[in-house]
This record gives sequence, C-alpha cells and structure tokens, in this order.
Amino acid sequence: MKKVIHTPKAPAAIGPYSQGIEATGRMIFVSGQIPINPETGNIEADTIEGQTRQALTNVQNILAADGASMSDVVKTTVLLADIADFTAMNGVYAEFFSGDCPARAAFQVAALPRGAKVEIEAIAVV
Repeated sequence: MKKVIHTPKAPAAIGPYSQGIEATGRMIFVSGQIPINPETGNIEADTIEGQTRQALTNVQNILAADGASMSDVVKTTVLLADIADFTAMNGVYAEFFSGDCPARAAFQVAALPRGAKVEIEAIAVV
C-alpha cells in the first residue's frame, strides 16, 4: 500500500518521517485533531508532550473506527503554537510512528483552537 521514497539528492529527514511516500488504495483523511480528551471534551494536558500524545491518540482512534492503523498513515501535518516545541513534539510523535514513517510537514501558526499547543491531521491509505 505504501512505499518510502528516499534520495540522497534531498535533505535527510530530521525526525520520524520520510522524504516521500508512494501510496495506492482507499484513502482516509483525518481532520486536524487538537488534544481534546473525548471523554471530558476538555484539553487536559498542559505540556506539549501530553497534548501531542492526546492529539495522536485521537488520530489513532479515528483511523481504528474505519479499520486502519497508524502504520497506514502516509502524510501528516503538525501545527504548533510554538515552533520551540518541535523537539518535544517529535519525541512523542516517534512513539506513534516507526519504521516506514509518513511524509510530514510541521510549522508554527499564530494560534490554535481552544488554546491548544498542537494540532495534527493525517492521511492514511488502506
């Protein structure tokens, strides 16, 4: 379903992501997830690590509802309220993606809904 594209003629990944992914199959588009705990409807984590973990858990649960998993993800976009949180976010992100990691973009935005520190969207192919 997915094949990693890697070339020494482009910069190497500086985290758990691939330079590119070739994918075929049924696509699932997961809307951007902020770190809301679905049981309470609130953002409970104060740290970037806790918020990243909750946002990715939300992505994981949405994929599971359609029979997919994180290993099916081919592309993510990570929005950060503060780019200084990149390294800490990356550490948690690596807990959810290993091996053939998806392609990824990560950047700072002016603000996120409900004062979140991170929002993550994903595209999966199954």
